[in-house]
Amino acid sequence: MNTLTVHTNPWALAAFIIYVIMMVSVGIVTARFSSKGIGEFFLGGRKMKSFVVALAAVTSGRSAWLLIGVSGLAFTRGVSAIWAVVGYITVELFMFIFPGKRLRYFTGKMGDITIPDYLESRFEDSRHLLRLFALIPILIFMTAYVSAQFNAGGVSLSASYNVTQLQGILITAGIVIFYTILGGFMAVCLTDMLQGLFMIFALMILPMIAIIHFGGLDKLLSTLQGMSPGYIDTFAISFGALISYAGIGFGSPGNPHILNKYMSIEYPEKLNKTGLIGTTWNVLMAWGAIFIGLAGRAIYQDVANLPDKNPEKVYPLVGSQHLHPFLFGLTIAAVFAAIMSTASSQLLVASSAVVRDFYQKILAKNKAVSEKRLVLLSRAVTLLVALSALAFAAYANKLVFYLVLFAWGGLGAAFGPSIVLSLYWKRITREGVIAGILVGTLAEIVWYLIPSLKATVSEWVPAFILSFITVVLVSLGTRPPAGTEAFMRYMRGNY
Repeated sequence: MNTLTVHTNPWALAAFIIYVIMMVSVGIVTARFSSKGIGEFFLGGRKMKSFVVALAAVTSGRSAWLLIGVSGLAFTRGVSAIWAVVGYITVELFMFIFPGKRLRYFTGKMGDITIPDYLESRFEDSRHLLRLFALIPILIFMTAYVSAQFNAGGVSLSASYNVTQLQGILITAGIVIFYTILGGFMAVCLTDMLQGLFMIFALMILPMIAIIHFGGLDKLLSTLQGMSPGYIDTFAISFGALISYAGIGFGSPGNPHILNKYMSIEYPEKLNKTGLIGTTWNVLMAWGAIFIGLAGRAIYQDVANLPDKNPEKVYPLVGSQHLHPFLFGLTIAAVFAAIMSTASSQLLVASSAVVRDFYQKILAKNKAVSEKRLVLLSRAVTLLVALSALAFAAYANKLVFYLVLFAWGGLGAAFGPSIVLSLYWKRITREGVIAGILVGTLAEIVWYLIPSLKATVSEWVPAFILSFITVVLVSLGTRPPAGTEAFMRYMRGNY
């Protein structure tokens, strides 16, 4: 069995420690800015630049799912794993250029900080029903999502250094909690940008070196074809699996930790350029993850030759055996970059749901609560959510790939149809959105728990479709808000 042999190498450890110091330093440096108020803590004061937003949006959306999960999927399935990245790349380009811009114009005009803020403003919901119902999927799926990231950190560290998986989970959680609580959204976006650079470095250099060491791309592909002709066939996949993988893109319009990146940009007009930067980054990272899996399959032949017979350990294994220990340390840092960029963004969304959407806007709506107190409470809630996710991660036994997609798909089904429709369709109503949130959430969970349904097509596809149909049908039977015409002008930037 192949094992990772460099966990005691001081060069590998030094590279990883340098990365950790960089992330912690960002949290310390941005702590003062994020302490100014809740808008700064959760949205960076809407002062984020194009390049930062582009990298923050795509890296927070990819997580360890890309480096650990997609590379493992490519090892198992071959070139057809490309369908797992096509959907989200296409949908996110669309979101940057069209809905993202309308969302930023509207939320900037209305002063909205969170997605529930936006929904309440858009539907003139003075009874705060939308906030309450939005809390349900956010807290359920975000906790699962963060726990998947902590679990991925445990997998990565246990495969790369001399620690147990539980110790790796605790180390991952500790670093993420520290800089997120200190620096808030500004720290998250700046670290996302730095982590995006780590990720692209690792995802470009590792497959190139592995392929060169193997003897070149032609030899790699011929070896894979010799193992199984279907392995390098893009369409060697069932129709249900193809729809399931391409349907991963359904999650992009409904994940609040991506949507709030669009809301944070300083100039909405620059989201077109931002989208092109983000899409280029998405394509390059996806290419790297898939080729790491393909190279790993050619080199190691069978999953039995991987540590713990786990295909999700192909990335650290390839890195440990084909890179200088210092570069290997950087590739493991890239896994942490993916984990932290997502986990920190999701922690902020979950804590904002509690502090902004429940406490400030509902429990304390008739009280004067200082910004300093709100920030302090936000940090405390962020810690509590992180600890809950940490407890779940310690007992989770699902592969990172599927645990992430469960949470990703659940958020997409709960919010995606309502977000997109509300930005373009005048007839959508508050009741339609509430019904869509409930149906999307329940469909995701029920479909996930019934093996016969899950075997036909993955849960995020039917959950999104059912949510979309529900929003439309219920909206047609209820009355839209009176201010819809003005809201549509705001979305075009006509104030």
